Amino acid sequence: MAAPYALPTPVGHDRVMAADPWQRVRDLPLRSYRPRPRVVLPEHVPQRGCVPVVDAHNHLGRWLSPGWMTPDLPELLALMDDCGVEHVVNLDGLWAEQLEANLARYDRAHPRRFSTFCHVEWARLGQGEADESVPALIAQLEDSARRGARGVKVWKDLGLHVRDQRGQLVLPDDERVATVLRRAGELGLVVLIHTADPVAFFDPLDESNERLDELAGMPEWWFGDTERFPSFETLMGSLDRLLAQIPRTTVIGAHVGCHAENLSAVSAMLRRHPHFHVDLGGRFAEIGRQPRAFAALVAEHPTRVLFGTDAFPATASAYRTAYRFLETTDEHFAYSPEDDIPPQGRWAISGAGLPRDLLEALYRGNAVRVLGLT
Repeated sequence: MAAPYALPTPVGHDRVMAADPWQRVRDLPLRSYRPRPRVVLPEHVPQRGCVPVVDAHNHLGRWLSPGWMTPDLPELLALMDDCGVEHVVNLDGLWAEQLEANLARYDRAHPRRFSTFCHVEWARLGQGEADESVPALIAQLEDSARRGARGVKVWKDLGLHVRDQRGQLVLPDDERVATVLRRAGELGLVVLIHTADPVAFFDPLDESNERLDELAGMPEWWFGDTERFPSFETLMGSLDRLLAQIPRTTVIGAHVGCHAENLSAVSAMLRRHPHFHVDLGGRFAEIGRQPRAFAALVAEHPTRVLFGTDAFPATASAYRTAYRFLETTDEHFAYSPEDDIPPQGRWAISGAGLPRDLLEALYRGNAVRVLGLT
């Protein structure tokens, strides 16, 4: 018997109506697919961190853009105050005049709010006489320290693009690199290193690649061509050997130790190298799909994990989404709420719900100690 609210359907009409939507779905391009979650869950979005926050991984300079990444500095300071961000580490100092400009605009104009890291001009390893390049890099580093750099940012081009006078790729564990970074430790400079990139950027470019959306928009981020680039495993092994070569230099592994997809491997590296630390910059999508494993990492290494966003230009949404992940046990929420398609993978994240003591260290205490902030 038909339900009392059912209306009669004309003969054949059901087949016509059923065919149209299914045909549309069969022909739907992946780029047009926008699934709308129908699960209803509690939402808790902290407006500020539970304690003052140090963002140990961000970009404020002119390295990644033609102009200042933060053209309106008073606006940035107001955002920091609104979101409870006490201090931001600016990784864009470069060297010489560029470093001076960053230090003047941020560190000196607003003491206690910013710390700028310099870079080393690794391209010099491919220029001039081989025996002159390392002393030149050390002199450059010493000049940056005198100017007031708080640390050194080592980017992923070391291992992927930088070549020496022989045309060979320079890997992180190259003795010339280790010599320069040992000197950084002697100068009291912290080294923040970004080696490799997400694992999927080294995977085949096919239908199984979980970052295909992202790579389609940034094809230069694909390093799966094994004739041109080392494997992800080769680069991470090189980073591990570099750490063994510079035990007296304090090192921060960017992006959750450069291997956010495998927190067991990160934890093992932290155990092997007591001078090694990690920041969270740019990897909330990764750690957010493994919140219990992440909480276990922080609990095992409570003094070695630093908060960082790598969100540039900084936004209130980025900070508050990070706080939501770290402080709450909310489930299945967007890691980048402003994006129609999640930028780093088509999934949602869930909160880690860290206890207060771990949050205090992660948000502020570890960065104050490691960076020597006052």
